[in-house]
Formats: sequence, C-alpha cells, structure tokens
Amino acid sequence: MDLGIKGKWALVCGASKGLGFGCAQALVQEGVNVLIVARGSVALEQAAATLAVDAQSSGASVQYCAQDITTEAGRAAVFSQRRDFDMLVTNAGGPPLGDFHDWGREDWIKALDANMLTPFELIKATVDGMAERGYGRIINITSSSVKAPIDSLGLSSGARSGLTGFVAGAARSSLAARGVTMNNLLPGSFDTDRLKANHQAAAQRVGEPLASLVERRRKSIPAQRFGNVAEFGAICAFLCSQQAGYINGQNILVDGGAYPGIY
Repeated sequence: MDLGIKGKWALVCGASKGLGFGCAQALVQEGVNVLIVARGSVALEQAAATLAVDAQSSGASVQYCAQDITTEAGRAAVFSQRRDFDMLVTNAGGPPLGDFHDWGREDWIKALDANMLTPFELIKATVDGMAERGYGRIINITSSSVKAPIDSLGLSSGARSGLTGFVAGAARSSLAARGVTMNNLLPGSFDTDRLKANHQAAAQRVGEPLASLVERRRKSIPAQRFGNVAEFGAICAFLCSQQAGYINGQNILVDGGAYPGIY
C-alpha cells in the first residue's frame, strides 16, 4: 500500500532507539524526510546512520539534532534547524518506577515536563503550519498504563493521562476540518531498553529471579511475546498516512491483547 506521504517531513522525538526509532525507520522507508531528536549524541548519530541506509532506496532525507526536547532551549535548537513539519511524533522516556509515598513535587514536575508539557509545546509549535498546508498528523506515544494504570508507574500514567485529556479536546477542534489529526499510541510490553530496565527493577523489588519474572510476564500476554519496534513503527506510519485521515482523537492500544477490558 502506498501511504501517500513520500516527500513530507516528520519530527520524531526520542528516536535514537526503541519505539521512537521504530517510528522514524518506518517513516523513512515510506519516503518521509525525518528530523530525529534525542539527548544522546552518540546513539542518535548511530540511529541516523542506520536510517540513511533505508533512505538510499526510499529517497528520504535524514537529519538529526542532539537536544533535550523537554527544555525550552532544546526545542528552540530543533526548530532553528527546521521549522515546518507535516508530522509530529512526540515521545519521551517515562519517569522512574516507585511508590507514590516517595514522590515529591519535583518528581511530579519532571514527569509533567517530559510527558505532558513537552508534547503540548511541540503540538503548539507545529500544528498551525500543518493546518495552513491542509495536512497534519500528530502521534503521541504514551503508555498502556493510561488505559490500565499500574501502581508503580503512577508518575507516568498521571502525566500521560493529562496529555490524553488535552488531545481528546484538541483533536476535535477546528483543526480536524483542516486535515490535521491527533492520535495517541499506547504501547504495552515492547522489547526495548526501557522494558528491560523495568524488569530488572521489578525483579529486585519483589526478590524474584529476573529470568523467572520476564518469563512470567511474557506468558501473561495473550500473544505470548513482547512486541517489536518495527511493528510499532508500522502502525505509526499508517496513522501518518493519507488513508488514516478519518482516524482522529483515538487512543490506540498496542499490547498483544494484554488489556482484558471491552472498552
């Protein structure tokens, strides 16, 4: 299927590895030009080099900017490199696991800055240009914990729920009639460095061998496996496509069937 997005520009955050990289790679394979952003310059340069291989066959352009997108200075540096985008993929690593009794104001402020306020600012900076050109796709990578909260992920689900509420309203504004859609992707357990770190922390917390905990969690997923970044990226690319123009304001759960509810 031709997604009809070749030659457009996408800003993809947290794209040096994991789910953000999967999204960037899927877009590049469709011929989308990308500006990828992450804090770590070494990993980001490696990611850009990998994407450049795909770009050779798709005709896409790959740029990168090593900045902390959660800061005002970082966002200014990104937009000084390129101002206009047809697609925006917001993504930031989740805050640490823990017990809510231990979280103070600063912990909450950091979580809100990264997982709610930064997407707000990125959307605000790009959405009007999208509307003027008559095409825009905004994808926020949030978490399955927005749908089914996990007590140890309270900082993450709290901040991301705020973003979810904002998107629910903004997606249904006058922007929708001007070709701009906003959707959230809610990943479950994907085989990323973040998941591995969470497993290690959980194993230490409950005193269970790591291998045993990982296997138990894998078996709890109806698909009997963890997701991979390529399949996640493909979903993101489709939501950015011409064909997905009637999908708007949705929270799309990608978790191998782990969520047990109906709605």
